[in-house]
Amino acid sequence: MTPDHSPGELMTVFAGLHGMLLTEQDATAAVRQLARAAHQMVPTAAGAGISLMDDDGTRVTAAATDDLVENADAVQYSLGQGPCISAWATGDIQRVDDTTQDTRWAPWQEAAAAAGIRSVLSVPLHHRDRNLGALKAYAAAPGAFGDAETRSLQLLADVIAVLMGTAQPADAPTRLSAALKAALQSRETIALASGVLMSRDGLSGADARLTLLERARSGSRTMLEIATEVLDGEDHRREDRAR
Repeated sequence: MTPDHSPGELMTVFAGLHGMLLTEQDATAAVRQLARAAHQMVPTAAGAGISLMDDDGTRVTAAATDDLVENADAVQYSLGQGPCISAWATGDIQRVDDTTQDTRWAPWQEAAAAAGIRSVLSVPLHHRDRNLGALKAYAAAPGAFGDAETRSLQLLADVIAVLMGTAQPADAPTRLSAALKAALQSRETIALASGVLMSRDGLSGADARLTLLERARSGSRTMLEIATEVLDGEDHRREDRAR
C-alpha cells in the first residue's frame, strides 16, 4: 500500500526534529536526521537525501541516507544536470518513472541506471522567496513513486523548508557552510579524477564519471574514495616517469 500521510501526521513526526534543530551541536547531523525521516515516510525509496545551496550558490549534497544517493548526486553535480538540480532551479517537482526510458537528463540517467536507480522523485525546498534546495528519493524499481508518494514528499519538503529556513540556531549556517565546503571539495576531486580518466583512457566526460560510479558501486565504496585513488595513482605514475 502506498503512503498517503496527512499534514497532521507529518507534523507529529517532525515535532521532535524541530527541537533538535534548535539544540543540535552539529547541524549537519540534524539534516541527516531529516533525510532519514524522508526515507521512512516514503517506503518505496531505496534512499533519500537533501541538497542545499551554499553561500556561493554552489549545489552540493548536505545529507544522504547511503552511498547510493551520495554517488548519484555527485554525478549530477559533476554533469551540472539532473532531476534534483532541475527541481532546485525551477521550483517544480521532478519525477522520473524509469531512468532507462526518460531522456531529459540522458547522461545522468545512464549513470543512475547503471548504478541500479530506476525511479527518482525530487521536490524543491522553498521558503518565502528562496529555493533552498531539494529533497529527493531514489528507488531501484521503475514506477516506484506515484501520486501518494509525491504528496508525502511534498508535505515533508514543506516542513523541512520551514525548519531549515527559520528554526536553525544562529551559528547553524556557519556549521552547515563548513560541511558544504567539504562537499564542494569532494566534487572537485571527482571532477579532477574524471579528467584523468578522460585523458588517460580516451573516455568522454560522461563515460569517465560512469566508470568512477561503477567502481564505487562494485566495491561498496564512495565515489570520493575511488576518485582519490585515481589521483594518487596518477601522481605515482608521474613520479615514476620523472625518475
